[in-house]
Amino acid sequence: MKTLRRILFATAALVLFSTVNSSAQIVVRARLYHRGPAFVRPVRPSANHVWIEGEWVPRGRTYVERPGYWAAAPRPHAVWIAGHWDRRRGGYAWVPGYWR
Repeated sequence: MKTLRRILFATAALVLFSTVNSSAQIVVRARLYHRGPAFVRPVRPSANHVWIEGEWVPRGRTYVERPGYWAAAPRPHAVWIAGHWDRRRGGYAWVPGYWR
């Protein structure tokens, strides 16, 4: 019985932590813009690779720019949907890109 309670408590704690962690967002007052290419785009590794433009990633209480990179498409005919700034209360939050 004690083991079952511990398992249930641990499961509830994991669910709560993952929910709180995934809903956390950083809101900035002004949208950030890429400063332009700071490096030369490397050669495409294969015909199955798609160029992913640089994006913003959360770091601390703001965003930092992550440079673009070549990524292998996860499945045939997959399309990369670029990230974008979304208006939120008090400013903007970055919505990361994803495969569709």
